[in-house]
Amino acid sequence: MTISGDQGSPAGQAVRVQQPSRMTLPDFLQSVNLKYVKLGYHYLISNLFTFFFVPLIIVTLIHFSQTDIDDLHHVWIHLQYNMITILSCFAFIVFGLTLFILARPLPVYLVDFACYRPADRLKAPFHSFMEHSRLTGDFDESSLEFQRKILLRSGLGEETYVPEAMLYIPPRSSMATARAEAEEVMFGALDSLFQNTNLKPKDIGILVVNCSLFNPTPSLSAMIVNKYKLRGNIRSFNLGGMGCSAGVIAIDVAKDLLQVHRNTYAVVVSTENITQNWYFGNKKSMLIPNCLFRVGCSAVLLSNKSADRRRAKYKLVHVVRTNRAADDKAFRCVYQEQDDAGKTGVSLSKDLMAIAGSALKTNITTLGPLVLPISEQLLFFATFVMRKLFKADVKPYIPDFKLAFDHFCIHAGGRAVIDELEKNLQLLPVHVEASRMTLHRFGNTSSSSIWYELAYIEAKGRMRRGNKLWQIAFGSGFKCNSAIWEALHNVKPSPNGPWQDCIDKYPVEIPLIAQ
Repeated sequence: MTISGDQGSPAGQAVRVQQPSRMTLPDFLQSVNLKYVKLGYHYLISNLFTFFFVPLIIVTLIHFSQTDIDDLHHVWIHLQYNMITILSCFAFIVFGLTLFILARPLPVYLVDFACYRPADRLKAPFHSFMEHSRLTGDFDESSLEFQRKILLRSGLGEETYVPEAMLYIPPRSSMATARAEAEEVMFGALDSLFQNTNLKPKDIGILVVNCSLFNPTPSLSAMIVNKYKLRGNIRSFNLGGMGCSAGVIAIDVAKDLLQVHRNTYAVVVSTENITQNWYFGNKKSMLIPNCLFRVGCSAVLLSNKSADRRRAKYKLVHVVRTNRAADDKAFRCVYQEQDDAGKTGVSLSKDLMAIAGSALKTNITTLGPLVLPISEQLLFFATFVMRKLFKADVKPYIPDFKLAFDHFCIHAGGRAVIDELEKNLQLLPVHVEASRMTLHRFGNTSSSSIWYELAYIEAKGRMRRGNKLWQIAFGSGFKCNSAIWEALHNVKPSPNGPWQDCIDKYPVEIPLIAQ
């Protein structure tokens, strides 16, 4: 599978809008027939065990029901003379089961999570954004017009948020204001998490914080330990420079730690800092993050305690990580650097979409066998054999991930990212609704965006018991990471959620704009 966008457009710009071709009645009937044929095939393969073995079991039971009582008595006498063998087998089975129970990975539960909701005074409608950009005096007319076009094509709405330091003229981009932004978003999310879960800060055994571009000393994790007076033996980690996919990486780190340290809680805080990373230059590829990135933060409570299964929302099923940093082009496609005038910013390469597609392909190649039903795996394998061994001229088979997942949280990195994954994974509009609405309402909040999306699904009342969720995140390096969750019951939104006062307004229509 490949993802191909407009090679001249970096992330966040819209792809060209093409009008769908008219479908004739025979084509429509053929597509409907193929749809039901595939559904029938999937049902048959998924229930193959039942179709073959249930009749066999029934026949066996009928046979035993007709067995003579004398035959059963002879069997019992035979067992009495082989009691040592029977006891040895029983002891071996008990030992094996005990070893399996002790060696198997501990389940990791997501008890609850919270997303920071900024104050209304931090909203940045388009006209305010452009006026502030003009008044700073740092951008020429060409750069201002470029930013205006990016905003119109980005998929962002009029109610996204910027840090308070950016509302001043000139902006107050200092270490103090950057710390203030970090404290505001992290403590805001954690306060909501502690309130919703009744968790005492002293109960936290593991703390993982990720923020790509702001890494002060003491660290952000140390700021949290200091604020909430966490215990002295807490295992705290601070992940920096890992981009928008670092939230999944942080979950993976916490998961591994929960396998070692039993009967404890882990808190994962994912955020990004904008105050010191706003670009005040005129290089086009470095202006795009100004138009896309907005304020946000998430705090997630994980547990390995069996007692928490009842109140937990989700169980972690898989984490699959793909890192393409060994490739030079992938390594530099999202790159923090200085322009010719010495101003620092993050540059986005025009090859970003193609590189993201390649990383996604590698990621789902690993993920597919873990989550796809056997019916899809057989189709994929058959196509692979035909192409590689028989050199048949057939298209690569794209697995239907809708058969494996009920919900999708695609990183809200930009409109083009969501468009391309919707097209290439053959998703329906409802599957990308959470991603589009999160981008519209909150913008690209970096590593926390997938949690705002999950909060949207919960607020809509769509998460039912047994539903599978796929979180997909992309980040600098270049990385593509996936986290798979299973709902343990019908999930209700937590109090004070980010969508609490506006969920009834969504989904909204986002107009398509041609290149």
